[in-house]
Amino acid sequence: MAMAVTQTLEQGGQLVVEAGTGVGKTYAYLVPVLLSGQRALVSTATKALQDQLFSRDIPRLVEVLGLPIRVALLKGRANYLCLHRMAQARHSAESAQPGAQRALAKIETWAQTTRTGDMAELTGLDERSALWPLVTSTRDNCLGSSCPSYRACHVNLARKEAMASDVVVINHHLFFADMAVRESGVAELLPTVRVTVFDEAHQLNEIGVNFLGKQLSTVQLLELSRDALATGLQLARGLVDWHGLTEGLEKSARDLRLAAGLHRGSVRLRWTERCPEGVEAADWVQALHKLQEALALMQAGLEMVAELAPDFQRLLERSRELAQKAALFSDSPDPEGVRWAEVSAQLRLIESPLDIAQAFSALTRPVQAAPSGGAEAAADPDSLEALMAGNPRHASGESAATPVGVGQRAWVFTSATLGDEPSLRWFTEPCGLTSAQVMQVSSPFDYAQQAALYVPEHLPKPADPGHAGHVAQLVVEAVQLLGGRTLVLTTTLNAMRSIGEYLQIRLDPAANVEVLVQGQSPKRRLMERFREGGGDGRAGCVLVASASFWEGFDVPGEALQLVVIDKLPFPPPGDPLFEARSQRITREGRSAFADHALPEAAVALKQGAGRLIRSETDRGVLVVCDTRLATMSYGRRLVRGLPQMRRLSGHAEFLATLRQFTTDATNSTTS
Repeated sequence: MAMAVTQTLEQGGQLVVEAGTGVGKTYAYLVPVLLSGQRALVSTATKALQDQLFSRDIPRLVEVLGLPIRVALLKGRANYLCLHRMAQARHSAESAQPGAQRALAKIETWAQTTRTGDMAELTGLDERSALWPLVTSTRDNCLGSSCPSYRACHVNLARKEAMASDVVVINHHLFFADMAVRESGVAELLPTVRVTVFDEAHQLNEIGVNFLGKQLSTVQLLELSRDALATGLQLARGLVDWHGLTEGLEKSARDLRLAAGLHRGSVRLRWTERCPEGVEAADWVQALHKLQEALALMQAGLEMVAELAPDFQRLLERSRELAQKAALFSDSPDPEGVRWAEVSAQLRLIESPLDIAQAFSALTRPVQAAPSGGAEAAADPDSLEALMAGNPRHASGESAATPVGVGQRAWVFTSATLGDEPSLRWFTEPCGLTSAQVMQVSSPFDYAQQAALYVPEHLPKPADPGHAGHVAQLVVEAVQLLGGRTLVLTTTLNAMRSIGEYLQIRLDPAANVEVLVQGQSPKRRLMERFREGGGDGRAGCVLVASASFWEGFDVPGEALQLVVIDKLPFPPPGDPLFEARSQRITREGRSAFADHALPEAAVALKQGAGRLIRSETDRGVLVVCDTRLATMSYGRRLVRGLPQMRRLSGHAEFLATLRQFTTDATNSTTS
């Protein structure tokens, strides 16, 4: 893999690498990138992985290789302290909540000493805190160069540091946010970068689709109302009926959410011609009309005071932008995209492209830019071609970095799961990378010796109402033998709750096993507790989880020896985005099941299975409680996509394998 990356760095172009668990893909791309001496952008899927690259992996290699390389970390603006909003925070309604003044005082004290303003430095406050949005900014509420704290702005300082660095570490969300609105700093940085690496690249398409579309949410509306009230009362009290305007906007936002109906949990509703499916059209149209009226009144009020302060000018721009979005969702959907409503405690209306192929291929295609940017680039300073020609919108003249021609660029995409067949078409097609060089690097682990696959064929079919209960019974039997060391991955939140409750009731406390369920504690704490396992006299753990625990959860060693997956992770059939993509594939004369649903399930299954073996000494069993893996013809394709584990022939062999793990662990401890 390192040799292929080196060749791509030398020649330019696109390289897509699926690297199995244990390959060491991070070092396989970092070493060539660092040794190349080229300016590089490294993007990964999450802020946690971003921090790991910046704080651990890259510094370790820079030290070992003895390279004079400057590295910078760049996050989205909501991760940095906003000095202007912090100064206003004590005037907000939220600051009157119990404990808020003490927390604000802690933030203000930290603000005097922090160099970066990265909120991750501040212990005891996370993104779920009501104070977080009061002391950070978003694209919506940032005042830009009009801000009185512009020169000291931590976001701007982070961008300047990135422009002066050799390697910049970002995340996929930031990259696509910049593609959508050209405001995160990447637009200025990208033309000067010779190498771009996307780690955990399998998430690119889904993240990109969310950012490249258009969205209107009740969160945006309520935040506008909150900011307008706080700013109005502070800077223009008595000039406008701020309470009346904001109460009207908040009511219209709540009424629109209520018009979407009552739903348990979070659901996606496909769009009909006029409204979300299952919603009374007349009620919906009226609620949307009332929202537009409330936004029009807010605009009129803000126009009266817009010249008093930059804060009002930005609030007016926000109200206009939201009014435009409300008008968009009043019209018919774009036939080239897909529209849906995401309904939970809040409401989010989304219209997006089906994939990122068009936007992303325009960015990565090897076309040499004209020396001066060309007539077309000059006509549109926000175009990708203009950016590639070194004509960024936010260029300040302070960076000494030199723009790089598109044809000279190197693009590397890597992940442990990029498809279920050698061409990796599942990843390359929706990302517009059909001309990329593709390679697969197998895991160095000996799965035939280290791991086993068990499909319990005595269980009822997945659609059976009693399926989750039978899975829970199997887990109880296994956990009592292992003393914990079990991760249960479910495909739905309902199954997760059902299995978790069953285990918490049925597992004997004397067995010294602690049952952890996603949602009952913060994710980070669940991960830490599970990794602690049964060491130092602690109880062993069984963790029941869904969604985000299918990937990015790394537990090497004996703390995890059994992974149970309740069902094959096919996409939910009612999901609007999945349905729209399936319909497009059908129109193209292909099979929506074989070319879309099955590859999606294969990649998700591989991700879940990847939690089991994380080092050369790990041992474990993967249990897939779905008889379709053994009885349906497509089951063979799904099994081929998994690491080559030995198959357990029946329940007795499964239990015997678990007993052997326990015996070996006991012998190891006593010796």
